[in-house]
Amino acid sequence: MSEDTAEPDTARTPCWRGRGITFAPLETGDAELLQLWRSDPVAAHETGVWPGSLYELRERVERHLDDDERDDFLVLLPDGTPIGLIALHDQHLAEGVAEVSLMLDPEHRGKGHGSAALDALTDLAFGELPMQRVEALTHTDNTAALSTLAGAGFVREGVRRSSCMHRGRRYDNAVHSLLRPEWEALRRPRSWEL
Repeated sequence: MSEDTAEPDTARTPCWRGRGITFAPLETGDAELLQLWRSDPVAAHETGVWPGSLYELRERVERHLDDDERDDFLVLLPDGTPIGLIALHDQHLAEGVAEVSLMLDPEHRGKGHGSAALDALTDLAFGELPMQRVEALTHTDNTAALSTLAGAGFVREGVRRSSCMHRGRRYDNAVHSLLRPEWEALRRPRSWEL
């Protein structure tokens, strides 16, 4: 008799899709992967979040999973490879507002995955949730994020001057938003049409 040594199935079940990507709900066990992505100096600078301890990050992920005002998703390639994290957080359903954040694995930046993920998340926010406004913040010198936001139809509203500090220097954050009528006017396939 031979003992079954097959490893457990670790495939993620997608819950939403976009152009060439899918979303799967974030799980507590994803903390190590997030820690790796957050340890990238570019991500730390652009998000303004230091990696911290893995223990602390696991606790944060657990809190986020219990938070009714946020939805966190791993961004996956069609083969199931996780390439990033996207979240719709600070959701206030009565007001119809939320904020979006996105972080990609350094190896998968600049390939259009961020745009696809942002489009998919706004489809979820406006097509399945009662959102009227989705907001995003990023450093004013984060050209990749600014381009991704503009490509997804986000409009720059203003600047929060000197609103964060990194490496001893103050940075401005640009405030962008996408309103429901602007999303409705976008001429692109929606997630449910793909």
